[in-house]
Amino acid sequence: MSVARNPAGLEAAKILLDIEAVNFRPQEPYILTAGWASPVYIDCRKLISFPAERTRMMELAVETLERDADVAGMDAIAGGETAGIPYSAWIAHAMNKSMLYVRKQAKGFGRNAQIEGHMPEGTHVLLVEDLTTDGGSKITFINALRKAGATVSDVFVVFFYGVFPGALDTLEKEGVKMHYLATWQDILDVAEQREAFSPEAIQGVKDFLADPIGWSKAHGGKGT
Repeated sequence: MSVARNPAGLEAAKILLDIEAVNFRPQEPYILTAGWASPVYIDCRKLISFPAERTRMMELAVETLERDADVAGMDAIAGGETAGIPYSAWIAHAMNKSMLYVRKQAKGFGRNAQIEGHMPEGTHVLLVEDLTTDGGSKITFINALRKAGATVSDVFVVFFYGVFPGALDTLEKEGVKMHYLATWQDILDVAEQREAFSPEAIQGVKDFLADPIGWSKAHGGKGT
């Protein structure tokens, strides 16, 4: 799967490596929530503990959104429970927009059972999450927002795996465009330049990126 490189991707990748949010482990693969086996894992939630780095990352996020999305037409920024909530708060503050958050499951009753915050009918919402693998989990949040009366045309994530099939297609079919900063290719480029991991670990990640579906299937994850 070919993913266009984001101009801010390398800087975002450097930040994630600086705070040690990136793990390379080809010999002991991670099984991701979506079922894929992966030799790499990233913990974007770690960013909440680093003020300077999170400030710069959110500057990159806002720059990306202002360049690629209709920011002026957005009324609110909604974070997906739970990892997306701090990111939505920072972006909403930087963009001077209303902030919401969306639950994974409804709590209580009524039109906004999954939505926390004030969201009038027809509110144009940007959904924010920390990362995405194949895009499937975003649909739950998009559907909840739309069911509650919002319009959703854009999703932003700090990190997009950029290798598993169907992620962009899944969202495009729902009429949603995804915006992101770094991908694994960005991380690999910076990690290789810095010699941040062993040559064996770097090669293991290259093998994964060359054939993520086959690699996943061969290492105990799903393969379709």
